[in-house]
Amino acid sequence: MQKAKNDVAGVRRALATPVEVSEYLGVPVATLYQWRHRGIGPKVHKLGRHLRYRWTEVEAWVDRQEVGEAA
Repeated sequence: MQKAKNDVAGVRRALATPVEVSEYLGVPVATLYQWRHRGIGPKVHKLGRHLRYRWTEVEAWVDRQEVGEAA
């Protein structure tokens, strides 16, 4: 059996729901669904009929959203 990839100190964080991610990012859940449809939001995983996010992937996506300084 392959060892699971862990986040911090060998402990896996719980997967986030769309509601939790929308609260964290300060955007409506509908915006997350639009981003998913357009392929521009944080990576999302479908577990059965449920959508879930890994916190590390959400945070990595946020880090990639940095905008350069204006001239």
